[in-house]
Amino acid sequence: MSFAPERGFTEPHLNDELRSELEQAARQSRSDILHMTTVAGSGHPGGSMSMLEIYLTLYRLAKVDPTNPYRDDRDRIIVSNGHASPGAYAALAAVGFFDIEPCLHGFRQAGSPFEGHVERSVPGIEWDTGNLGQGLSVGVGKALYGRLSGQSFHTWVLMGDGEQQKGQIVESRHTAVKYNLHRLTVFIDLNRRQISGTIDDVMAHAIGDEWQSSGWQVETIDGHDLNALYEACHRAVANTDAPMCYLLDTVMGKGVSFMEHKHQYHGAALNDEQLGDALVELGGLPNRTTELRAKRKLGPPSKFSTSHAPFPRLNPGSATSYDVTAKLDNRSAWGNALLSVAETNVKPDGPAFAVFDCDLAGSVKTAEFAKKYPEHFFQCGVAEHSTAVTAGALSAESALAIWADFGMFGVAEVYNQQRLNDINHSNLKLFCTHTGVNVGEDGKTHQSIDFFALLNSTFGWRVITPADPNQTDRIVRYVLTHPGNYAVMMGRAKIPMIAAEDGSAYFGDGYTYRYGRMEFVRPRGEVALVSAGNMAPYAQSAWEQMGEHRDHVALVVISDWSDVHAEDIHRLGTFRHLVTLEDHNVKTGLGMHLTAVLQDHQFATPVTRLGVKEYASSGTPDDLYRLLGLDPDSVARRLTEICATIEVPA
Repeated sequence: MSFAPERGFTEPHLNDELRSELEQAARQSRSDILHMTTVAGSGHPGGSMSMLEIYLTLYRLAKVDPTNPYRDDRDRIIVSNGHASPGAYAALAAVGFFDIEPCLHGFRQAGSPFEGHVERSVPGIEWDTGNLGQGLSVGVGKALYGRLSGQSFHTWVLMGDGEQQKGQIVESRHTAVKYNLHRLTVFIDLNRRQISGTIDDVMAHAIGDEWQSSGWQVETIDGHDLNALYEACHRAVANTDAPMCYLLDTVMGKGVSFMEHKHQYHGAALNDEQLGDALVELGGLPNRTTELRAKRKLGPPSKFSTSHAPFPRLNPGSATSYDVTAKLDNRSAWGNALLSVAETNVKPDGPAFAVFDCDLAGSVKTAEFAKKYPEHFFQCGVAEHSTAVTAGALSAESALAIWADFGMFGVAEVYNQQRLNDINHSNLKLFCTHTGVNVGEDGKTHQSIDFFALLNSTFGWRVITPADPNQTDRIVRYVLTHPGNYAVMMGRAKIPMIAAEDGSAYFGDGYTYRYGRMEFVRPRGEVALVSAGNMAPYAQSAWEQMGEHRDHVALVVISDWSDVHAEDIHRLGTFRHLVTLEDHNVKTGLGMHLTAVLQDHQFATPVTRLGVKEYASSGTPDDLYRLLGLDPDSVARRLTEICATIEVPA
């Protein structure tokens, strides 16, 4: 199915018929913006009105299809300054994506799809934004998808001038230029007003010069001139030299004299009297507030049926089993598994496949992938904030997007970005090494001991902590072939393999990873030592040191913290005492989570939580665990004390 012939900016100039259509739409859309914000009693009309012409130009004439908004070959139009949602909604309705009526009475109403900041629940909106500075990172991800999938669509990013104060934008500017994303074009609404005053009063900086110094082509045009906007889009589509940035010289509140150039209308709705005066200026359009308020009282409008790109089908390849005597780090096993999966999937007719790195390829074990598949490897430098969103935006397409980083940088530093990815139903595969106190000599600033607490505060992220290299291999293959946001958290140090009772590798040949299931490595006993990730080998060592008392202690490994299986929880509930051992802040980690889940299942099993109780210093992991009371000797002593307390049979 082809796009309408007028779409795509192939002609050099805007014809008179289309210009007249857009002019009429702009007049009506300004009325719609003011009605929806006044009826809601809140919103951002000023910036919506200054951006209206570029909204209408793109939604009407870019390669998008109001009858099929989710077709894969569409242009991507990203609204970064999401508070200007009234303008985006009005323009989308004006060109046929949906009927404006429900938006006029349902804007910002509880349960309505027309939220205060742009949301993907509305056809035509590509990404939920609101926290500023995200849109260019999203645009980079969409442009990369076009390249990796062999498509020629264009990505357009609409931004505000105030948000140019965000540092994340600088990171994305550099990435776009490095990879010559010439099918990426930015329009900045330069109305020179933000909430607290003029942009010069709030935080002066040379916006155009900064973009140009990053390697972008920069032009300034009249943001209300439909001919100029169309011709700018035509030039952008024809350009192959570098990404383009247009500074749109616009007027806050354009079209209503008493609103123009007034920053107070950035985020404040008009009252009824002001609305009446504004409608007179807009040509005597009718005032519908009474009618719309009556409709609002009937409840929110129905939600749209939205669609998300299908997750690509990938072959997990054949599992690798390491000998039980091998001593390897989980991060090396991850790197080996990545190469194995890539070998069966990275090919000319294969899915879009991308690995992102932030100057840590050697440490996070993506360097070999980079050498073998350079066209699928994206080195973004020390730019974690933009990379998190770029990888997330790519993963929301029919693509496999992988980001490897240290735990502190991949979770704590970019929590806002990972939360935004989750809101947008991304399928990001995050592989973090150097987590926990296990990071060792790098010290407390690099101790990722809050990763579960942060990601578990979202509703979609799943946290996995492999116990040893064999389980890591299976987990990697599972995660890379299943939709959803997964964070695989690994340590830095080499560790022994987990051994079965017969001395073989427990997670070796014959083991099948089952997401959400615990592993009862030593199933018998009255007390259960429950460990995860970095601590599993230490738990095994502690169990071995208990001598005759170990018959009373079961050894349980949990890899999947986010979704523990009810059957396994009921099995844990049969023990007389649980001891959790984790390389995580004990206040918010595995022990606290299991305690809550047990209570949810009506179990009152006592839980002793062993974990990180303070920031640790630099040192080897073994020495740090000893200082924190998490070494095998300390754990074995604690278990022995507990066994004595509950009077287990001799």
